[in-house]
Parts: sequence; C-alpha cells; structure tokens
Amino acid sequence: MDLGKLRSTKRTVLPYAACFASAALLFALIAGAAEAQTKPQGETYIMKITTPTINAAPDTYARNLAAAVNKDSGGRIAAEVFPASQLGSIPRQIEGTQFGAIQCAVIPPDFFVGIDPRFQVLAAPGLISSMAQGQRVAADPAALKLMLSLGADKGLRGVGLFMAEQSEIISKMPLRHLADFKGKKLRVFASDFQTVAMERLGVTPVAMSLGDVLPALQQGAIDGAVAGMQVFTGMHFFDASKYITMTHQPAIFLIVEVNRKWYDSLPPDLQKVVSRDAAEQAVAINPQADAIVKAAVEGWQAHGGELINLPANEQNEMLKTIASVGADISAKNPTLATAYETVTAAAQRALGPATQ
Repeated sequence: MDLGKLRSTKRTVLPYAACFASAALLFALIAGAAEAQTKPQGETYIMKITTPTINAAPDTYARNLAAAVNKDSGGRIAAEVFPASQLGSIPRQIEGTQFGAIQCAVIPPDFFVGIDPRFQVLAAPGLISSMAQGQRVAADPAALKLMLSLGADKGLRGVGLFMAEQSEIISKMPLRHLADFKGKKLRVFASDFQTVAMERLGVTPVAMSLGDVLPALQQGAIDGAVAGMQVFTGMHFFDASKYITMTHQPAIFLIVEVNRKWYDSLPPDLQKVVSRDAAEQAVAINPQADAIVKAAVEGWQAHGGELINLPANEQNEMLKTIASVGADISAKNPTLATAYETVTAAAQRALGPATQ
C-alpha cells in the first residue's frame, strides 16, 4: 500500500467528516431553537412603547405600563419605553404602531385624526373645565367605548385613555389680552377643533409635531405654541420663552393604542395582561398627573417663567368665542356629530354636583 496516498486520503476525508459533524450540530441547534419558539410559554414578545414627551404624564404612564406588563407577564412580554419622540415624530410614531414596527403608542388622540376624524372629539374647546372632570370623562363607559373602538379597521386597538392636563399657550411675547392673540402664528395639535378655535381668536394656527416645536419657537418660525405645563417645563421650553398664558383650553387627553396584529398574536392570557394593565394604569396615573402638573407650574416659576391669566371678562369672552366650535365642525359629518354628542353627554355627567 502506498503510505503517502493513504496519508493524503486521511487528510482529505477528516475535514469533510468534521464539516458533516458541524452541519449536523448546527441543524440540531436550529431545530431546537425553532421548536422552542413554537412553545407559547417560552416565547418572548417585544413591546416597544413610544411617547412624544419626557418628564410628563404620557411617559410616566408608559413606564408604569411597561413595569406592570413585564411583571404580570412573568417576563414573557419584554416592554421598553422610548420617550421624547426617540422613534420619530408623532406621525411616524402613529404609522409605526399602525403597521407594526412599534407595538404601543401613548399619544393625544387628536393626532390620529387622519385615521378617523372622531379621534379629535375630546379636544373640543370648552368641553372640559377641570382635571377632575376630564378624569371622570376618561373613565366614562360610553366615552371610553367610543374612543377605544376607533382605528380598529386601520391596524389599531385602543387599550387605555386618560387625561394629562389642560392646554396653555407659551409665547415669545406675553399674551396678556385677547387683542394680543391677533396675527400670532401658534402651533396647535392636528385637529380641526383646535385650528378653528384659534382662527376665531385671530390666530394663524400651525399643526406641528411636538419634537419640532421648541426649535421652531427658538428660531422664530412660530410666535408660540399650544401644549401643557408638563411639556413646557419638562422639556425646558423656558430656554426659548418665559411667558405662558393660562387659557386652560382645550383638555389634553392621551390614548393608548397597540398594534392590532401584535395584540392578536399574543396568547389569550397575555392579551388579558395587556388589556388589564393598560386600563388599570390609566386610572392609577390620575394622582401622578395632578402632581406632575403642580410640579411643572412650580418648576416654571423657579426658572424665572411668568404665568399670565387673562382678565376674567376676557377669559369668559374667549370661552364664548370658541364654545360652539365642536358643534359647528361636527355638524358637517353625521358620524363625527354622533361621537361629539357622546363625549358632551359624558362631560355633563362628569360635572360635580355643584356645577351641574
């Protein structure tokens, strides 16, 4: 026998044998991993939660929800919060949630108006006059059923609703009287209810995502913006302006939307966890939201900011001017009109005994 040839054969065969062994091991590992993924108890479901704010009620709620879901799912849902528009502008956050790149969004419903115009009904001027009333409206069965049902045919599933705060107006120059509003260019939420209300006050409204507001204010692209105290203080708007006019209109609600396909892919027990925790945290956030607003007011003043109240007669005049906006706009759309009637009835039920 040719020993040289034998040695050459061994050198050729052994590497191939090693390759086959490696391939078999790799196949076994892949098959094992695939088998593990088909086991409901062993699968982890990613839940990215997005919100446009930082140091405010929306991102506080998002962190509370993430902690509850992580705990109650036993780690089978891995929830993580992305505040301050880390996953894109508000329109991109909504699209991401609608089409599945993001699993959950905590955003004012007004911004979903492109999906369904009824999303804006809670932003009707004059609808809500206090935090307590708004919190009761968010828990009203009829209003809650309406708002959470919207977007069901557009890839969304509503799982929570709560009130964050009332709107105020920050401005480069102080707005001390209604006459000061005229001719100003102010950022508003993406809602006809806000746009028309501002137009009636002589303002040029500009719908803008929250992430764009501070630079626009700093650069002079806008004269001011409608938002809440939590946002103004939490996102350091005092670096751009020191003046906030306390109009208290309209109310700012937050809706919690999850991607419908993602929700439907969850095992039934995890669907219950998401629905239950989202609803429970929407109630539990109320005292926190109150505290955040109070701290934001104090924080604004601590940074040298001024809070301006319109004279009482002018505040009343403003409310009269914008009070019919909701009815006027909804009258043009029967479906929107029905939704508006639902929330106005809820708002009436939510009034305290002394104000009914």
